[in-house]
Amino acid sequence: METPTVRWRRLLPRTPGRWAAAVAALAVLVGGGTWTAVADDGPPAVQREDRMLRPGGVPIDTSYFTAGGSGKRPAVLIGHGFGGSKNDVRAQAEKLAADGYAVLTWSARGFGRSGGAISLNDPDGEVKDVSGLIDWLAQRPEVELDKKGDPRVGLTGASYGGAVSLLAAGHDQRVDAIAPVITYWNLADALFPDGVFKKLWAGIFITTGGGCEKFEKRLCEMYERVAVSGKPDAAATKLLTERSPSAVADRIKVPSLLLQGQSDSLFPLGHADAMQKAISANGAPVSVDWISGGHDGGDNETARVEGRVGSWFDRYLKEETGTDTGPAFRVTRTGGIDSTDGAALKRGASSDTYPGLRSGGREIPLRATGGGGAPTENGIGTTGSAATGTATQPTGSTETFRNPAGSAPPAISAVPGVGGGLSQLSSLGVGLSLDFPGQFGRFESALLATSVHVTGTPTARVTVKATEGRDAVLFGKVYDVSPDGRQQVLPSQLVAPYRITPDQQGKPIELALPAVDHEFDAGHRMRLVFSATDLGYASPAEPATYTVTADGPLTVPTAPAVTTAAATLPWWTWGLPAAALVIAAGLLITARRRTATPAPDPALTDVPLQITGLSKKYAKSVDRYAVRELSFRVEKGQVLGLLGPNGAGKTTTLRMLMGLITPDEGEIRVFGQAIRPGAPVLSRVGAFVEGAGFLPHLSGRANLDLYWQATGRPAEDAYIEEALEIAGLGDALARAVRTYSQGMRQRLAIAQAMLGMPDLLILDEPTNGLDPPQIREMRDVMIRYAAGGRTVIVSSHLLSEVEQSCTHLVVMDRGRLVQAGPVAEITGSGDMILVTTADEVSEPLAEKVASLPGIGSAVRLDDGRGLLVRLDGATTSRLVADLVRLDVPVTGVGPHRRLEDAFLTLISGGAA
Repeated sequence: METPTVRWRRLLPRTPGRWAAAVAALAVLVGGGTWTAVADDGPPAVQREDRMLRPGGVPIDTSYFTAGGSGKRPAVLIGHGFGGSKNDVRAQAEKLAADGYAVLTWSARGFGRSGGAISLNDPDGEVKDVSGLIDWLAQRPEVELDKKGDPRVGLTGASYGGAVSLLAAGHDQRVDAIAPVITYWNLADALFPDGVFKKLWAGIFITTGGGCEKFEKRLCEMYERVAVSGKPDAAATKLLTERSPSAVADRIKVPSLLLQGQSDSLFPLGHADAMQKAISANGAPVSVDWISGGHDGGDNETARVEGRVGSWFDRYLKEETGTDTGPAFRVTRTGGIDSTDGAALKRGASSDTYPGLRSGGREIPLRATGGGGAPTENGIGTTGSAATGTATQPTGSTETFRNPAGSAPPAISAVPGVGGGLSQLSSLGVGLSLDFPGQFGRFESALLATSVHVTGTPTARVTVKATEGRDAVLFGKVYDVSPDGRQQVLPSQLVAPYRITPDQQGKPIELALPAVDHEFDAGHRMRLVFSATDLGYASPAEPATYTVTADGPLTVPTAPAVTTAAATLPWWTWGLPAAALVIAAGLLITARRRTATPAPDPALTDVPLQITGLSKKYAKSVDRYAVRELSFRVEKGQVLGLLGPNGAGKTTTLRMLMGLITPDEGEIRVFGQAIRPGAPVLSRVGAFVEGAGFLPHLSGRANLDLYWQATGRPAEDAYIEEALEIAGLGDALARAVRTYSQGMRQRLAIAQAMLGMPDLLILDEPTNGLDPPQIREMRDVMIRYAAGGRTVIVSSHLLSEVEQSCTHLVVMDRGRLVQAGPVAEITGSGDMILVTTADEVSEPLAEKVASLPGIGSAVRLDDGRGLLVRLDGATTSRLVADLVRLDVPVTGVGPHRRLEDAFLTLISGGAA
């Protein structure tokens, strides 16, 4: 998608002479975003080539991205996450290609359209494939070479793709820089930490991969063996370790940007710490970045992360020595709520050196509280202050508790994919955790005299005993407890497992707690808990009694060298005056440039929109088009879906339609009137583009009233009650906007665009950030609005919603019209045929079908058991006869009516 910063806009008051003043006032009053009267100096057009390669003897589905220019350029390989495909990283690939890289993405073995079995980044499997892809890049004429056969190349990717980046750097000396994201150092340590089976995540791994049968045979056997026993064996640990980056730790010697998630119970921060120590010991530059999100959810800071990865490659692949690659260590900190949108506030903290996980250790004395099971052996307090660390640890601070038979019910800490959303709000006093009475031991500090910011891994020295000579399996965690003791928060929802064997029992041992970045406020307590069970892990089924004695204080790292960036003022305190000045200047320029408007076309008086031969080049470009020769027409009562991949030209088209930029060729007519900046007919157009700016302290109703006053139009023309009835906000209109949910804000923005009941309503991604019930409500809003004879144009990536809410479609790709017409016609009026098969259809067989006379395309379904065939002259009966002749095991043939598949076929022959 193009990158203009355009927010909402009711396009024009009915009195043209008041336009400039109204828009300037609008910017000051309600925060409308800036816009420019000329086309953006957008990125060069990116070309994509899809092809099937066999770098390691297995078919690997790839996409290759390049942009204009004839010079040599470095290459970047981007791997995808586990369970995904190359399509997941397409947007990042296009950005890097536009920035001057040759970018290759691929679907790993067993995923997408690639062949082979999943072997978890086996050096002889997935890693060998990457080396083969580097060989292929070395043959490309546009790729910069360090020497023959050695391209200048970097690797990045998240999770599974991040691990293969590290492994490739260790196995192939041609790799020049890497930027792995939320990934693992040792997969055995991730799934079997300290010899405890992480059963929930391991099960998700297998399910996400498509089931055990999709994996290499010995991996499947290993998983089933460990899942049944509940305990990893030496062979399982050895198998996963051999396929981990840690196995080639001494061979990773390239500049490495390590981005790890704080909200991540799968690959916690300790993995990035191990990476940093090993790679920096090899003499390579290393930076560590703790992002806010992770595998458990939360904000993965995609834009910031991709920006930093790009800078890293600019420095170490393009050798732009002046590029700022960021600090050696950075952590995103969360605290407070933004009053403008209710989102958690985030600030970066950084250090010029990596502090590790135990920097600035501070001792916090503890005492047993008796909360977990048997009464404590003491009720004594401590002397001194918990804030200064001068207190002495009480002797004999002991807790006794039991592991229940069957280890049920289990305590709850992180729940994969669920807990992370709450962990993002740990600093706000929100958390999800549960420990059952009798199954845990608890040790607690005195009230903290001053706040303590923990950055790293707390440690505790304890003595553990278990009955009957059994292993003790415990789960340690540190809570932040409110002054009254009633509320406790588990930072990032993280827990550390321990398997303490009989020969380790009865003697003091040091246990490391989960690494976190969390501030404990003054007046709060730190609570150290050891539980016998945890939902995410396998615990012994046999009942046992555990005794835990705290032999010393809790030592917490404070990383004193890490400093938090100063809080910034809300954007609107400085942005609105600047926006008003920019808009006013833009209006003066456009007023001077305005040319004579063509005469109205009486034949189109009742036609909401007709676009004819519309073209727009990128600024300063001679032959690169954002939109080219686009023509379509929209009638009254239609809900038209404007579809296309990122970069298709949708937003540029909408900006020209709203009069914000001028076409290079062609024309746009709304109700017969030609569109120009300031055209009076724009008063009949309402628009919602990338969200609205509201004053957070005012009610929803007050914001709408203020907005309408800024347009300078009579109050009776607002039809505010009608707009509010369609939007369905109800009593919420009387509340301050800062209390609104994301869905309510979206509906208020839609109501704002509907003020004056414009005959043509334009909505750009109106369902962004909404949950399924809110998306359904937005769908109903669009349908109700068009039911009165008005027209709605909606641009959206949610194809299922477009299919349900729109009557007509316009599909664009690379600036051009691909197809336009009723939804039913595009999704399958007989020319799109779904063929299902008993067995998987091979790629060569699919190609044979595609080459048959009268066949436009033939694309394998995701599971391989069928084809999506587009007829181009052939009949269905002829198709069936040809399939039988080719020995295709057909089980069914019929029209296909899924918009998603039709859309993918239209824009790229099925390769999204």
